[in-house]
Amino acid sequence: MKLRNATLNELPKAVLRPIYDRAQLTPGIVHIGLGNFHRAHQAWYLHRLMQQGDAHNWAIIGAGVRQYDAAMREKLLTQDCLTTLIELAPSSLSAEVIGSMIDYLAIEEGNQPLIERMAQPDIRIVAMTVTEGGYFIDPATKGFDDNHPDIVHDSHNPDTPRTAFGAIVAALRLRRKSGTDPFTCLCCDNLLGNGDVLRQTVVSLARLSDPDLADWINTNCSFPNSMVDSIVPATGPSELALAHQLGIDDLAPVTHENFRQWVIEDAFCAGRPDWDKVGATFTDNVHGYEAMKIRILNGGHQVISVPGEVLSVKTIADCMEHDLIRNLFTKVAETEIAPLVKPVSGMSTQDYVTSVYSRFSNPKIIDTTRRVAFDGSSRHPGFIIPSIRDGLAKGTSIEGLALVEAAWARMCEGTREDGSKIDPNDPYWDELKTRAQKARKNPKTWLEMRQIYGDLADEPRFADAFSKWFSLIWSDGLEAAIASYLDA
Repeated sequence: MKLRNATLNELPKAVLRPIYDRAQLTPGIVHIGLGNFHRAHQAWYLHRLMQQGDAHNWAIIGAGVRQYDAAMREKLLTQDCLTTLIELAPSSLSAEVIGSMIDYLAIEEGNQPLIERMAQPDIRIVAMTVTEGGYFIDPATKGFDDNHPDIVHDSHNPDTPRTAFGAIVAALRLRRKSGTDPFTCLCCDNLLGNGDVLRQTVVSLARLSDPDLADWINTNCSFPNSMVDSIVPATGPSELALAHQLGIDDLAPVTHENFRQWVIEDAFCAGRPDWDKVGATFTDNVHGYEAMKIRILNGGHQVISVPGEVLSVKTIADCMEHDLIRNLFTKVAETEIAPLVKPVSGMSTQDYVTSVYSRFSNPKIIDTTRRVAFDGSSRHPGFIIPSIRDGLAKGTSIEGLALVEAAWARMCEGTREDGSKIDPNDPYWDELKTRAQKARKNPKTWLEMRQIYGDLADEPRFADAFSKWFSLIWSDGLEAAIASYLDA
């Protein structure tokens, strides 16, 4: 059954579907970067509210700023912006069609359709998932990188920007000029203090071309911090086939684990849906939840995916079946990461490690090590290096974390231990590969990437541990290095 509005009532009975009249939905949210995660997470929460007869004036309009978004736009418009979500629990499967998205804006150079839509008064939230590395952060200072070519372009061409942030600034300029109230900017990426990061990017970019507008945005817009959590693999042939097995011809189905969490700071300048009625948490302690999730889950993903790539282990669940990789995760998480993370209400750090262990082990989730290890140049500084710095400051062990960094350097050399090639897997792959190859003669060459490691190359306890593990990986193999760490 081809998925579209007209066929919803003909779907298999076991498949949940919208019970609200989608023709009566009106928009309130523009979401930029509409990938699998958004559809399985934020769009699902809104859909569930709509199922209760609520939030029908908060429907989502999808958007993108890069041409590769056009393929997803075409797929979703073909099926009236409906998405099949397939929940994969370890021992069960269920499916639900969600309908909270009602349109997807045309993607054009200069982003005029996006700017014009965000400038309309019915849009009260502009949300985004553009990956952790997409916020133009100077890695050395953690401030705004105003030298990036895209930012330079947007500062000189504020009415025809390249970036999502330039489009937001342009839309807010139009709203201010017309007397329309501002909207909330909601970041849904895995960044500590993600709302603060988004504020820094938007306000700093605006200041380059219009300081008065920057002050207006900073004073009147809100940028709530949030933490999002669910494991959502990429869609490939097996996911398409799974939807077909359920009787649904969906061009872009999404599989996901049987877990979701959304923790949000309640700071919305133009109102918001009551997401808390369907399981989201509003709290002043978003940072605590963020830190636990980013350090243990996102950091844990790097702990296992990098060795998995080097050792030709294809999925995260397979990594958890690999004795050495599984035990590496357990020891690093329990002894080097979790002790440095504060618990949150209702969840100890050990309980969270146990939960993550179970989620990573779900054999139904076909999440590839390659996907999880992607963009290490952003993910290691965000997810691993903060734990290293805390461990050094507090005098706790950083041996396992140094081993993970050495394994990442080994991965970036570009080959697996079985001799197969690792295709480019990072925006800065060429630089990483060159560094990794040079590090075979001098391991500390890798740590001289100040944009990633800052001054950690000058910390003997970390630099020496890194060099030891990197040399051992090349001389005896990664499995021998992991075994040595586990035996210590």
